[in-house]
Amino acid sequence: MEFTKTSSLLIFLLVFVSSLIHAKAYQNLYCGRGTRCYGKYITCPAECPNSETNNPKTKVCQIECNKPTCKAVCRSRKPNCNAPGSGCYDPRFIGGDGRVFYFHGKTNEHFSLVSDSNLQINARFIGHRPEGRSRDYTWIQALGILFNSKSFSLEATKTPQWNDELDHFKFTYNENQVALAEGSLSTWHSEEKDIKVERVASKNSVMVTVKDVAEILVNVVPITKEDDRIHNYQVPSDDCFAHLEVQFRFFALSQKVDGVLGRTYRLDFVNPAKPGVAMPVVGGEDKYRTNSLLSPDCVSCVFSQESSAEIETMEYGTLDCTKFSNGLGIVCRK
Repeated sequence: MEFTKTSSLLIFLLVFVSSLIHAKAYQNLYCGRGTRCYGKYITCPAECPNSETNNPKTKVCQIECNKPTCKAVCRSRKPNCNAPGSGCYDPRFIGGDGRVFYFHGKTNEHFSLVSDSNLQINARFIGHRPEGRSRDYTWIQALGILFNSKSFSLEATKTPQWNDELDHFKFTYNENQVALAEGSLSTWHSEEKDIKVERVASKNSVMVTVKDVAEILVNVVPITKEDDRIHNYQVPSDDCFAHLEVQFRFFALSQKVDGVLGRTYRLDFVNPAKPGVAMPVVGGEDKYRTNSLLSPDCVSCVFSQESSAEIETMEYGTLDCTKFSNGLGIVCRK
């Protein structure tokens, strides 16, 4: 009888512990030993009661036990094109300083968006030039991510006509194709778990996390007939120019960070975009052009394949965190 009771108790404990290990979603969280919020039991607010959802329009709860506020926050799992760290449309960026600027690049060329000692994010631009126009309309078609000695890419696949029922993503890790099952919350991660890709909708929306370095929210979207009418893109009938909407969240940028978007996070950055201008365009194509999507080389690039995890990060004690709206552009830590 005693053996039966003991066995039952052990089985119950194993099932209970297993459920804790495998549970992904949470409504509250106890912050354990070694965290800033040790001993606190944090509950998600009513407006976002869960950390995961099958509805891409619903905000989710986020609890980070290493943040000094020790509070849960509600946040979207899709890119916000009107917030810092975003790059959308005919590429319109919002920098870490909260300022809007446009960087057009060139069709079928690659440019470094972020270049730091331990992280580089390049973008491939696609475009279209209607007859009589002096420059291309351009959009971000792919991202190439380099971190330490690893590489990851995601791209919008070309399609003549947009179909919401099809997924238009393609992923590679160390130049090998990655298969990510369709369906909300489907997840892939590398063997070392230093990069994770999670679907936040059944198709065409993902969140990419580079451990302790960055989080990237990405949508694939087409040029719609309404877009074409408003902007007079004059897109051909055999290509809807599927492209990416992105928003970056960085955790540990150094004071030497560069790149089209990365430089806007430096404390000494002076934005060349003129305030009050409807479309403030900045240059830099020659400084930030790379040879390929996964090339670390450009005139102003600072990424190193041999970089150590010990990088010279910003002194956040002197950083005005109100400069980076909502913390989506950068995570301020004291």
